[in-house]
Amino acid sequence: MKVVGQGGPGWLRAGAPAGPAASQRAFTMVEMALSLAIIGFALVAIVGVLPIGLQTQQENREETVVLQDAQVWLAALRAGARGYDDLTNWVESIEVHWADWTMDGRLLGQGRDLYTRTNSDIISIAPAPHLPLTNGAIIVGVMGTPKYIHVPDVFRPAGFRSNYVVAYVRAFSGPAVEKPPQSDPAVQDLAFRYRLVSEVVPYREWDTNWIAFDAQGLAPAEATQRSNYWWVARNLYANVHEVRLLFRWPVRPNGTTGNGRMVLRGTVSGVRTNQGPLHFYQPGLFARYP
Repeated sequence: MKVVGQGGPGWLRAGAPAGPAASQRAFTMVEMALSLAIIGFALVAIVGVLPIGLQTQQENREETVVLQDAQVWLAALRAGARGYDDLTNWVESIEVHWADWTMDGRLLGQGRDLYTRTNSDIISIAPAPHLPLTNGAIIVGVMGTPKYIHVPDVFRPAGFRSNYVVAYVRAFSGPAVEKPPQSDPAVQDLAFRYRLVSEVVPYREWDTNWIAFDAQGLAPAEATQRSNYWWVARNLYANVHEVRLLFRWPVRPNGTTGNGRMVLRGTVSGVRTNQGPLHFYQPGLFARYP
């Protein structure tokens, strides 16, 4: 129906039907089936992805805890720290598996030193000291044990001892409910734990061809240059060490570890000093090759 109004000829009156009243239709069975199928696919996707997301969240949280702990360990070893007594709340035991060798690789003996919070079983030193983990100096000193120790010293080696140092630690980062003065055994048993392997090795990043000053056919100038570099390399070997911290987690009740793994590396400069089985690095104090 055409009307004449403000809009001009040909405009329809507002609200007027364009034609016969159309019948209202409901969803057909096909449309309902398609809707249910889409909802079903969405639910399957959510249920399938949700556990992966939760697992990823847990792994990220554990990696963050380990990374925060690693910074403390690295700083303590590099500084030769003796005052980290709070570590006694977290370190449950330390094992040092050692073996004595000749310079040509012949095994002379091997054993294990064990340190716990209440006792120690040390067979590598006579007489065996009694060193339970009662303060931070003992913990840092044992964890600073070098992977290789030359006998009698690094400049005149007649043999060496290899060491494998591993600690079992309750994380000191993470939820506050797990931290001291919490003494509930149930809470402590459920706390996050990791296994820490500490390796301290001398600096060896040099080309052996540069220090072979006694090679045949060298010009005098090159022999002198190689001799000087050999002298520098020997001093670096005695005063610069690489610290490698290998974390594995979580620690299961049977002592095995899960799939979590992280490796951190750092460099410590300074001469190594020891007090029995305890080893510390003194930043700013260096040994000079004779």
